[in-house]
Amino acid sequence: MNAVADTVREQKRQYTRGADRPLGSYLTTLAVYGLSTAALTLLARRRGRRARPPGPGDLALMTLTTHKLSRMITKEPVTSPLRAPFTRYNGTSGPAELAEEVRGSGLRHTIGELVTCPFCVAQWVATGYAAGMVFAPDATRMVGTTMTAVAGSDWLQLAYARMQQAAEK
Repeated sequence: MNAVADTVREQKRQYTRGADRPLGSYLTTLAVYGLSTAALTLLARRRGRRARPPGPGDLALMTLTTHKLSRMITKEPVTSPLRAPFTRYNGTSGPAELAEEVRGSGLRHTIGELVTCPFCVAQWVATGYAAGMVFAPDATRMVGTTMTAVAGSDWLQLAYARMQQAAEK
């Protein structure tokens, strides 16, 4: 067993080059994701539910919902209380978005990296959406439609602000 532990430590040392990278916590996060996905799959099978490949409309709804919810979770001021245990406020990074830096070490740091990265959270959101389509497709589509409308509204707000700035010049 010591040989395995020594090999793992050596691999970490070679990978990190002395930087403080919480590889064990990353592994824990991957395990939670994998086990959650497996549990959802098993639950769906036991309940006789089957995932069907989404049609183009559902895929578009899922894509836009994943984008909007990922940005909402990782960047919006209203969700900052959820990120606060893992991050530190650093100012703003764009219209209605915050800049935050990750704090802590180990699992706290790993969760901080996850909840400040819209690209990272997107996989979790999309998995939740896919599970929603298996267990509660009507409610999931309703949430998806709402988030898609909000994402479209965001783009219109940004376009309007740009037009205002252009008109002022």
